[in-house]
Amino acid sequence: MAVLKHTIAVLVNDQPGVLQRVSGLFGRRGFNIESITVGQSEEIGLSRMVIVTLGDQATLEQIEKQLYKLIDVIKVVDLSSKPMVARELALIKVKAEPSERPEIMGVVETFRASVVDIGSTSLLVQAVGDTQKIDAMIELLKPYGIKELSRTGVTAMIRGNA
Repeated sequence: MAVLKHTIAVLVNDQPGVLQRVSGLFGRRGFNIESITVGQSEEIGLSRMVIVTLGDQATLEQIEKQLYKLIDVIKVVDLSSKPMVARELALIKVKAEPSERPEIMGVVETFRASVVDIGSTSLLVQAVGDTQKIDAMIELLKPYGIKELSRTGVTAMIRGNA
């Protein structure tokens, strides 16, 4: 079976230790978490986790079964099986002497990113998009020298009325 990237949304009770229990389940079963984001959901008292993991269809089914065994898990949805919107935020601090800034700004504008801070020898760039877009932008900024990089991980929702 093919190993695919899966994006899973998990609705959980907003309780201390839930993140640790969910991530611990993945670790104990030998499943890798590529990214995980957690935040409030539309319902008071519930949080939404968006987890990106790799595996075949059998692995995904096993993950879903194991998640439902956790008492604080309310709902598990495989977002990647449906049309979805997935986004990630990256903050990238790039070495930028004044003479290099026009070139760097060209990259920033091409990716519809923005400069959110300017230092004497650096620019702080904010980029929002899918993982491939963020990866491509980072690759183009590497030659200038990336001083610091922070990525949020993927958050996602199913498109449309679903």
